[in-house]
Amino acid sequence: LKKYDAVMDEFRSDMSATKTWAHVTYPHLSKHTVAYFSMEFAIHSSLRLYAGGLGVLAGDFCKEASDLGLSLIGVGFMYPQGYFYQHISPIGWQEEIYRELNFAESPITPVLDGKKRPVKVEVELDSRSVHLAVCQVNVGRVKLYLLDSNLPENCPCDRQLTARLYGGDREVRIQQEIVLGIGGVRVLRALGIQPSIWHANEGHTCFMMLERCREMVAEGIHFNEATDRVRATTVFTTHTPVPAGNDCFNENLVDKYFQRYWGALGLERDAFLKLGRQESCADFNMTVLGLRMAQHCNGVSKLHGAVCRRMWQSLWPGVEERDVPICSITNGVHVPTWVAPQMSRLYEKYIDQDWFSRHDDPAIWERVLDIPDEEIWRARRWLKQKLISVIQDHARKHWLDNEGAPLQVLAMGALLDTDALTIGFCRRFTDYKRAALILSDLTWLKRILQDELRPVQIVFAGKAHPNDEHGKHLLQEIYNLARNPVFGGRIAFVEDYDLHMARYFVHGVDVWLNTPRPLQEASGTSGMKAALNGVPHLSSLDGWWYEGFTGNNGWSIHNDISALSMPDQERMDAETLYHILGEKVIPLYYDRDLNGVPHGWLKVVRQAIRSSMPTFCARRMAKEYAEQMYLEAAQAAETAMADEPGFLPGAAVAGKRP
Repeated sequence: LKKYDAVMDEFRSDMSATKTWAHVTYPHLSKHTVAYFSMEFAIHSSLRLYAGGLGVLAGDFCKEASDLGLSLIGVGFMYPQGYFYQHISPIGWQEEIYRELNFAESPITPVLDGKKRPVKVEVELDSRSVHLAVCQVNVGRVKLYLLDSNLPENCPCDRQLTARLYGGDREVRIQQEIVLGIGGVRVLRALGIQPSIWHANEGHTCFMMLERCREMVAEGIHFNEATDRVRATTVFTTHTPVPAGNDCFNENLVDKYFQRYWGALGLERDAFLKLGRQESCADFNMTVLGLRMAQHCNGVSKLHGAVCRRMWQSLWPGVEERDVPICSITNGVHVPTWVAPQMSRLYEKYIDQDWFSRHDDPAIWERVLDIPDEEIWRARRWLKQKLISVIQDHARKHWLDNEGAPLQVLAMGALLDTDALTIGFCRRFTDYKRAALILSDLTWLKRILQDELRPVQIVFAGKAHPNDEHGKHLLQEIYNLARNPVFGGRIAFVEDYDLHMARYFVHGVDVWLNTPRPLQEASGTSGMKAALNGVPHLSSLDGWWYEGFTGNNGWSIHNDISALSMPDQERMDAETLYHILGEKVIPLYYDRDLNGVPHGWLKVVRQAIRSSMPTFCARRMAKEYAEQMYLEAAQAAETAMADEPGFLPGAAVAGKRP
């Protein structure tokens, strides 16, 4: 009970609530509920319902909706085993460990009906029914409903459907997405919740749109009109330009699980399959389904929006690329979650006593120039010392757990130096993020790491997807370099990076390194979290950094990618990275006055805070969704209800289908 109370106290402290905003600024939205569907939600470290950036974004969005008073509910999965715990073997190979969630120590409650019985719905999979219960997490004012198939009335394989995040093969994936999309709609109906606006966060959730059409067809509406009504009240956010991030299912799987469903939509097989097909590709693409079934579509940064318009132009024949109806709303981060207490106190003292409620106002961040260098430097040094202390405690625990493993403890960062320039690379380990770019020239790397007058150290953390062999080999390469005594403990890999550890990293490193292959990073948000704590960003000019880099708030790896082959691009990017570090970053960090304060460095720190805080916060993001997406969808819902009182909630009038 004490442990539960401690978890709940920490959880509630994270669920900050400020003054309402939307009910005052947009009175129309106070009458409308947004149903926000996502495969993962990163709410708190006690709930491993996330794998990475998609879940962190969804969690931050829910928190900001709560702070602003938006009427939003989340719909996702209750994963009893969640995402895996990472263990690195003595040879540097990632091992995935799954542990059952202890519900007694988690901020989760079952959802009961008026007779105190669990609320349940059914979803058809092939020729069988899967029963789903519902759990609830209160994210401030936002309710998050989590579907759970681990029920005695289900067969053993179906009980495991919601056990793990991104587990299993393609067949398990399509089953999960059917359960989330179709089952999620049925859960909301069972709870008596009638959203006006439906927001699909990535393609995993888009079967939700088909289920809403099925409801209308069952009421006698033709599929085309039902589709128009659904489209007018649906928002679809796509998060990745990487093909592997866009779920596709072959015809056999679609036939197996939808042969009884497309008739309920009034469709023949070919017409149903066409909803998810692009050009000559026979696979059913969930992103294509989302773009066809939602009128309000967006990428997650300005550059990503442009990439999406190019990628999906063929869905709108005859439409110029610039006119493809996919806009962009750049991601943002929930400031109360990610700002370190030490930086928050500085902002209260020099920016505004009530800066949290005004943090999306660019004008107040001009006052960051008023913070004395000595105070910023003192806070930044304390945060780095805290990070290294946490890493060293982690390494000592690893030592005890493994009965002494000197090289592995070295790899964990036991010898990190609180005075050295500390570069952090904390990302998912996958090919396009290029974790090893900084390791391209080990001779150069050894020289800068072993410089006694201007020492540098690099801390890596992150997980590879369980099925990503290349990512695991990349992780192994870096881990074994960290074990190599020739680098003198200046490279560290910290295992099992999670939401809890992420806070220490974004607070405490000196430079946030991000090296995605250009045009493959949709947005990225970890660098935003670091920047608002005064950690400058060093990144390829991709994702959010394409619009965030000002020339004085960090550093950009920028080459003309159109003129380069991939090997040449890798080589040029590595050379540019080395030049920036050797000629700009390291000298600036170690250019100190007699009191040891790097005034030039702190100018960059100030600009990082000033430029990122109001622009890349979740408050700005949530307001843009409200203004650019939700208001129009709410007006469409009101029009439909005025035209046909009593019709299915959420039904709305038309736009043109791509």
